[in-house]
Amino acid sequence: MEVVIVPDSAAGGELIAEAMADLLRRKPDALLGVATGSTPLPIYEALAAKVRASKVDASRARICQLDEYVGLPSGHPESYRSVVLREVIEPLGLTEASFMGPDGTAEDVAAACLAYDRALAEAGGVDLQLLGIGTDGHIGFNEPCSSLASRTRIKTLTQQTRQDNARFFNGLDEVPHHVITQGIGTILEARHLVLLATGESKADAVALAVEGPLSALVPASALQLHPHATVVVDEAAASSLKLADYFRATYAAKPDWQGI
Repeated sequence: MEVVIVPDSAAGGELIAEAMADLLRRKPDALLGVATGSTPLPIYEALAAKVRASKVDASRARICQLDEYVGLPSGHPESYRSVVLREVIEPLGLTEASFMGPDGTAEDVAAACLAYDRALAEAGGVDLQLLGIGTDGHIGFNEPCSSLASRTRIKTLTQQTRQDNARFFNGLDEVPHHVITQGIGTILEARHLVLLATGESKADAVALAVEGPLSALVPASALQLHPHATVVVDEAAASSLKLADYFRATYAAKPDWQGI
């Protein structure tokens, strides 16, 4: 696992966007896994700026969803399908044909989970998966005590997660209780995992995920098992890391050819 400490969220967004752009230069039809929420917005803004400036061609890129609410209509502004279309697909100049996601409106949600897991594999697997981290250490919607071998499935959100997401709705009562999420085992199959965390509220979760023991209680600690995982954090999110100085020194001495 590589830990990169950046000054702020804009710097983190630029760093990760350039890694995504470099991937697209090498593999124009790369399958990019995207996350939602406020944290990854600087990534999408920086990548879209590169597309507009003709620094990278994203026209053949494929985009896939990490998770989705169960029961929200696909056109609901806070369904993750709508969010990804609004924040990723449209700014990159792509169409819905390039987009894959689980069906949170399916009559048989369990079957929809299996179908999405299968679709990711049939697409050749995810080349780069973006992740955020919850204040309780969750990734995707794999809440604490999720199986580290879990596949795409239905999960019930904790009260903390619903409270954290209530800012996107008109109050807590509107936040769904259930979601479809890629499982930890599914996430770990991506070729490159990139987690971005910003703000002091994420500091303890980051420290537990990076420096703590591998534990289902902290689902993000599963990144320790991955051969190519990158954790990008701003100074505030890095504030609880015991090895912060080592991480800074390691990144400062990193050769340019190694890439992110």
